[in-house]
Amino acid sequence: MPTILGIESTCDETAASVVIDGRDVRSNVVATQVDLHAKYRGVVPEIASRAHIENILPVLREALDQAACGFADIDAIAVAHRPGLIGSLLIGVTAAKTLAWSLGKPLIGIDHVHAHLYSVVLGEMQNDERRMQNDGRMADPHSAFCIDQSAFAGFPAVGLVCSGGHTALYRVGSWTDVELIGSTIDDAVGEAYDKVAAILGLGYPGGPIIDTLAASGDPTVVKLPRTYLDRESLDFSFSGLKTAVLYHVRGVPNRRDPQANAKPPPTEAEIRNIAAAFQAACIDVISEKLHRAIARTGAKSVIIGGGVSANRGLRAALATFPLPTFFPPMQYCTDNAAMSAGLAHLYLTAHQTSPLDLDAIPYSQFISG
Repeated sequence: MPTILGIESTCDETAASVVIDGRDVRSNVVATQVDLHAKYRGVVPEIASRAHIENILPVLREALDQAACGFADIDAIAVAHRPGLIGSLLIGVTAAKTLAWSLGKPLIGIDHVHAHLYSVVLGEMQNDERRMQNDGRMADPHSAFCIDQSAFAGFPAVGLVCSGGHTALYRVGSWTDVELIGSTIDDAVGEAYDKVAAILGLGYPGGPIIDTLAASGDPTVVKLPRTYLDRESLDFSFSGLKTAVLYHVRGVPNRRDPQANAKPPPTEAEIRNIAAAFQAACIDVISEKLHRAIARTGAKSVIIGGGVSANRGLRAALATFPLPTFFPPMQYCTDNAAMSAGLAHLYLTAHQTSPLDLDAIPYSQFISG
């Protein structure tokens, strides 16, 4: 059972994790930078990279301590080396390469977006579960996923990664057979949540705040558009929806008289209804695109990962989806290192490792065109 140390620094989370056998998470340490970026209502790359430098060593030490292991117990080092902010990526990649070289351990570079898809299989097994695994049986008979991920019967699947930086659909033939079939042409859905939260004068990050407000709002009060693009398109567009919220809240601009159509600030009740309407529009688009992707791929299941997969409204809406639909445990929705360490298990067992001159790359291996 390989023990892999994972490192994550793609954006504004410094994380390290120890994962055994690709699923059993022994530690999952994340140092967040939300407070550093909140006043800017978005991630500032230079601030993020400096914070990673400060956080990387304490986070690594804590991950090893929580897992009750030392470097001698680690079989490989995994790092999310793409996509992301280049300054942030360099911190994690440099740390991973240094550890791999100094310890004489294999290095495994992981695509961060690919790892989000894999995150649905992660969990912390209890002692009785580990005993069951050693006996060759399924660890959790109520789980859709077996400990042996290759035995998962839901392939081919449609994968959706939805977060602040990504909204994309994939055909997932296996955990290592992933093909991009649709992506956003402008804002990612999580980015749209942050921008709408800024329009409404709410905090950062906007996703959890809008999700909470939407639960007590009426989505039918405010009429907002749904952008589906062409009839067969699997791509996303949320820019128009964001602009519609802006015009609803502040009025349609008048070039001759900027104050002519200005509106008073929305009341608390109005904000809740706007949040509910915005979230309903996002969910409707996501649901329609999933249906289209299923029809095109013949998928047997749906896998959803990324920060927006924690959205309670989305989870509730897809609870009755016609195909089995799987979300990660809440702690693995947002950026973390466990998902990279888990996915790296598959590459390690296939003897697919990375050279010590592994590059930090700002774009995903899954690109359109």
